[in-house]
Amino acid sequence: MNSPDYIAPEQLLSILFKSPNATAVYTGEDITIVSANEAMLAFWGKDKSVIGNNFFDALPELSGQPFLDILKQVWNSGETYIAKDYPAILKVDGILQNFYFDFEYKAILNEQGKTSYILHTASEVSEKMEARKMVKEKSKAEQQLTKDLVDLNEEYLVANEELLLINDKLETVNKELVYFKNQLQEVNNTLLESENRFRSLVEYSPVAMASLKGENFTVDVVNEAILQIWGKDRSVVGLPLHKALPEIETQPFLGILKEVYESGKNFYGQELKVKLLVDEKLTDRYLNFVYKPISDSEGKTTAILVVASDVTDQVNARETVLEMNTRLQIALDASSLGSTEVDLATGIMQSNPQFKRNFGFSDDEEFAYSDLFEAMLPEHRERVRGLVQEAIRTNGIYKTEYPVKWRDGSLHWIQAHGRPRYDKNGKGDRMVGMTADITDKKLFEQRKDDFLSIASHELKTPITSLKASLQLLDRMKNKPFSETHVRLIEQSGKSVEKVVVLIDDLLNMSRMSEDQLRLEKTKFNLYDMLSMTCNHVRMEGKYDLIIEGDKNLELYADEHRIDQVVINFVNNAVKYAPESKEIHIIIEPQGNQVKVSVKDFGNGIDAKILPHLFDRYFRVDHSGKAYSGLGLGLYICSEIIRKHEGKIGAESTIGEGSTFWFTLPV
Repeated sequence: MNSPDYIAPEQLLSILFKSPNATAVYTGEDITIVSANEAMLAFWGKDKSVIGNNFFDALPELSGQPFLDILKQVWNSGETYIAKDYPAILKVDGILQNFYFDFEYKAILNEQGKTSYILHTASEVSEKMEARKMVKEKSKAEQQLTKDLVDLNEEYLVANEELLLINDKLETVNKELVYFKNQLQEVNNTLLESENRFRSLVEYSPVAMASLKGENFTVDVVNEAILQIWGKDRSVVGLPLHKALPEIETQPFLGILKEVYESGKNFYGQELKVKLLVDEKLTDRYLNFVYKPISDSEGKTTAILVVASDVTDQVNARETVLEMNTRLQIALDASSLGSTEVDLATGIMQSNPQFKRNFGFSDDEEFAYSDLFEAMLPEHRERVRGLVQEAIRTNGIYKTEYPVKWRDGSLHWIQAHGRPRYDKNGKGDRMVGMTADITDKKLFEQRKDDFLSIASHELKTPITSLKASLQLLDRMKNKPFSETHVRLIEQSGKSVEKVVVLIDDLLNMSRMSEDQLRLEKTKFNLYDMLSMTCNHVRMEGKYDLIIEGDKNLELYADEHRIDQVVINFVNNAVKYAPESKEIHIIIEPQGNQVKVSVKDFGNGIDAKILPHLFDRYFRVDHSGKAYSGLGLGLYICSEIIRKHEGKIGAESTIGEGSTFWFTLPV
């Protein structure tokens, strides 16, 4: 009780209302504010003008909140209401704000036991609630971090359990907040230690690793392995990736990182090519890598962990092998070489298409070891088998040639060589082989042999005749000159002429083989040259040489060599079409070229022979008749025209005649 001798009641009330503890007094069913001290007015964000007003009018912002209903309940029941950590929305400085209060609505009863007043005391606990909220959020974040670093933070799990216990105590004991803060500091230290361990794990890992933070992919943690791949030093730490590695801006990696960051899904790259600036030189590298997103407690990506390995050497080695295999295949195709590997136990062959074609099989047909020997002429089979067995026995190379008969009946020659391969026990179980179709080579050799035989025969005949004529002339040298002398001299001259022609062909052939056939070009009238050529045919009087075409056309060429070609064409017409009394020589201008044709009206030439007429050593067996010569004339003609950068050819129809032609630049 108050002693009036010491202080008046009004003064005492005034002093009490200066207390820092928020206090207000209400009365009546409409909860009229009788009194409120400065602390309470500060909570409300009001001044003394609210005193005397009812609670609803004084604090309209509390409409929709339970406080007025609670006050009315206390007034009607006379029972005190106590609340802890209770939220309230108040308008302070014109702004609605959230607060938390511990408060008491105490009913003051009169002598009749009815409520006369309600004493409202309150204290703000907003800071405590914010601290508690912060603690909860921090705990949630730490728990998520614990989940991400399971293998690194056993100590953190213990700390987290203590944190949960502390969190329970904070709900009832405010003093424990300090203790919790101390514990939180320990956890932060643990987190810092865990982060340092993570950095150490990355920096000392033998695998290339880096951590990229945020949407700009700032380089946060790197190790030497990834710096070596990037061709950079530690100055890139702290830089956004597009500035640390500006050369990748036009490459897809930044886009991939962005997609990983937004989707939260891992990305695995296999042997992806990247261009990196290493030692100021743009270098191609191939990488296997993983982009793994790192998320916060809310599942939002905050960083990306990069784990990479440089597989450039492996990729280059594989590409080198592929390139070598490609080159080998090109070489095999260019040289028409067939390759195979035979399993000697099963007879199964792994062959390329050319190998099958060499034996008359199509590319997609099955071809076994037995098919190879079946195609081989019987008299060669045992010899080849023996060579293969000997190669296996000595680990040597077998090489041989043998004829094969295709299923269409045609005969071909095969050159084969191979080498055995051995299993882990040293037993020869496979044979790697290569084949080449040498039919053309064999035909060429046969033609060459025939040519040597023909050449010796062709040279022997006129030399023998010349020798006989000279022997007879020698016996008759002291006798008077007679018709016999004239005949023998003419016969000797013809024999010498034949020898000269043959030797000239041989010399031309030798020069062309050594690419020493020289041209002496001059400007001349083509029509005039053709009019003077082949006088030996005109003088016999058996054939009419008819020249058709432009009489004024001039050429820049070797006149003697062109004359040689025309003479050869005309001589062939006389030799192989003797019944054709007319031989036409035709001049046809064709743009920047001129075509010269020699046409006869004989029996013609078989179409199968036409493609070979200009081959070396080729001699036509014309209708079963044998003709003299070396088979070099048309080949020499083709080389002369080739030297002039022209073309040469022949056309023929059986029963109508043949046309031999060549073209020359004008």
